[in-house]
Amino acid sequence: MKKNFLFSAALAATLSLGFVSCSSSSDDAGSNNNQVTDENVVDDDASALALVNGVYSHWQPLSSSFSFIIELNSNKLISFEGEESEAGPVNSRFEQEPTTWYQVKIFNHLLLGIAQANEAITTIDNSLKAKKVTQSGYNAAVGKAKFLRALAYLKLAQLWGEVPVFTENGGSTTERQELNVVFNQIVSDFTEAEALLNDYNGDPRVPSKQAAQALLARTYLVWGDNPLTAAEVQAIANGQADPQFSKTDSRLEKAVAYADKVINSGKLALDPEFNKLYGRDYESNKRGTNEHLFTIAHDGDKNDAQGNHQTHCSWTFPFLNGENNKGFKQNHTEVADDNLYDDWKAEQPNDKRLAETYLVEVKNPEDGQTYHYYSPVYTPINGKGVDQSYENSENLEIKQNSVDRIEIRYAEVLLTKAEALVQLGRNTEAAEPFNQLRRRAGIAEVSAPTFPEIKREWDYEFTYEQFSVLNSYRWKDLISSVKKVSAYKHFADDWKTALGNTYNADQEAYFTKVHNHLRAKYNNIRGKHYRQPIPTGLSGEALGIAQNPGY
Repeated sequence: MKKNFLFSAALAATLSLGFVSCSSSSDDAGSNNNQVTDENVVDDDASALALVNGVYSHWQPLSSSFSFIIELNSNKLISFEGEESEAGPVNSRFEQEPTTWYQVKIFNHLLLGIAQANEAITTIDNSLKAKKVTQSGYNAAVGKAKFLRALAYLKLAQLWGEVPVFTENGGSTTERQELNVVFNQIVSDFTEAEALLNDYNGDPRVPSKQAAQALLARTYLVWGDNPLTAAEVQAIANGQADPQFSKTDSRLEKAVAYADKVINSGKLALDPEFNKLYGRDYESNKRGTNEHLFTIAHDGDKNDAQGNHQTHCSWTFPFLNGENNKGFKQNHTEVADDNLYDDWKAEQPNDKRLAETYLVEVKNPEDGQTYHYYSPVYTPINGKGVDQSYENSENLEIKQNSVDRIEIRYAEVLLTKAEALVQLGRNTEAAEPFNQLRRRAGIAEVSAPTFPEIKREWDYEFTYEQFSVLNSYRWKDLISSVKKVSAYKHFADDWKTALGNTYNADQEAYFTKVHNHLRAKYNNIRGKHYRQPIPTGLSGEALGIAQNPGY
């Protein structure tokens, strides 16, 4: 994933002014911000919607960047993105700092997107007062703006904890707010978006009433599991012990209620074929199965703010694994070890999702040769990061980066409901939504799922879909889950001889890196990693926001 500054100097300057303009907690005396003039309105509904659509320029560069924190800060993924000092390997080894690029990029783009949404809401409010836009045009535009703003705050709260809260009505861009303040803002925005937006119409690129409800279910599940406060992180920052899990039942009840709203709408469903969820042929609900609930649109590097590099990073050098007289190169992101595939296969050998999540051998349509991704050749490939639209053509989508990113799909709604019910002690009720996923996967149903079964189902259904570290934060098992790498094949000191010294020089160098990253994860993980470091600005400037504990 290359560092990509794609917005122009003019746009950056505009956004910087917009970002700073919200820094006071109230309007200055004598301000004319609330006066409607020709300069602070748009001409029509289409212009109002276009203004809000500009916010997407801050979401598109983040589609694959989220994985470079959420998946690399787990036991599931490592990164060989160039030199070991690059931001990918640094995150893989739990060595992130305030200047680490992915933290800088995500934090700043989310805040800039919030600032742009704030300005759009103010302008569209003025335009409604001036009768330049219709009520329906206002609803569509402001509903979308508040939807995107809520989602940005949710990502910020999950990864950074207490963050500044500023809206079109004021607030500070530097003063961090208590978590309950942040989550109340998220709920307020999603609730207003739910009221303003239309029902899901089959196009997941368009925020809908049901998408807002689904994300409210996610929000209440996250909030219901009592995110750690700064003081609680401070208490464990330098240690290697997880905190105690706790929950708030009233919020979990709301997670169930909002999941039910989506389910009872009858507008969403599971695609009967799990393997048809990923790739260009399946994006934007092309199959008409209505599982993709909200996605970030991508048309490739040359056409949007930045293409979705999930494919590029997971499949950088498709068939350069040393076999069939080809060279040897290392992908930007790598499955952490064979064990992730092996353990799943031992537990659920008939799970249809396994072969789509981990690719262990692939036939190259160009030369007809089969290439293997399993020791002693390589580690498995993250199949969800590969365009699987076409049979045996996984190498075709590595440059255009035009696969849409799935933010939320209907399967998450079902599993959110099941988990919330289990946490509430209503395990038998949880069976119905839980078993819908298992039926599709072709594995045994259960009469009353347990909490460990719920956790494992998240892995079976959503591995590499940007949930790993966020779920560990919720469940308060980050440290224990990362320390699972000590049981992985290439963690052991004798890893080079364990398979009978079958490695060649390229493979030995590759697995040396695997070994070193697994060791670094185990040794470096600390309580402070329940939060990401507050980063610098995009140009390296201090943002004036208090740092998280331990950094």
